[in-house]
Amino acid sequence: MHISEGFLPLTHCAAWACASAPFLAHAVSKLNASRDKRYLLAASAGYLFTLTALKLPSVAGSSSHPTGVALGTVLAGPAVMPALSLIVLLFQALLTAHGGLTTLGANVFSLGIAGPWTTWLLWRFALRCGLGDKPAIMLATAIGSLATYACTSLQLALAHPDATGGVAAAFARFAAVFAVTQLPVAAVEAVFTVAVLRALVNSGGVRIDGWEAWAQR
Repeated sequence: MHISEGFLPLTHCAAWACASAPFLAHAVSKLNASRDKRYLLAASAGYLFTLTALKLPSVAGSSSHPTGVALGTVLAGPAVMPALSLIVLLFQALLTAHGGLTTLGANVFSLGIAGPWTTWLLWRFALRCGLGDKPAIMLATAIGSLATYACTSLQLALAHPDATGGVAAAFARFAAVFAVTQLPVAAVEAVFTVAVLRALVNSGGVRIDGWEAWAQR
């Protein structure tokens, strides 16, 4: 998911940074208004950093790994995730050479916007449809993880369209390569996220409305 330095044209980098900017501005305001959740936010950021640091080689100029966005999305909502993602991506770009600085906007958009909002919307929709808590969060986590990589595939496809099939063919090629590693990773992440959430609720460390009875099962 981390697109490395030099793999997107500067015009694309600027465009993705502009697309991410309104979400980041809103995320910062949400963080300032969520000081009572600062421990949950710090834990979510640490979880995000740890899981996204598990780097697996994938498409040239990128990598495959768990996204870690579902935990923070459930605990604090998707609106704060762009800010947490920016912090994590900036540290990784500077300290571990994972991702790039010019590609921060693109990486924030895929990790901090596309993934969390897909997770949140699908989770709420699944609950409204009567799906149980556990399968709902597992489904949302897995699809949210895949949505992050679908966004990255689109970003790479727009920057490197296929000579004959254009953007659509390039997107299919990038997505197919990501799928080899990301499908099993997304499934494992879904199970792990549910286990972490249940452990947090059972320990009394957090309270998630409507989840207490489920967590005990």
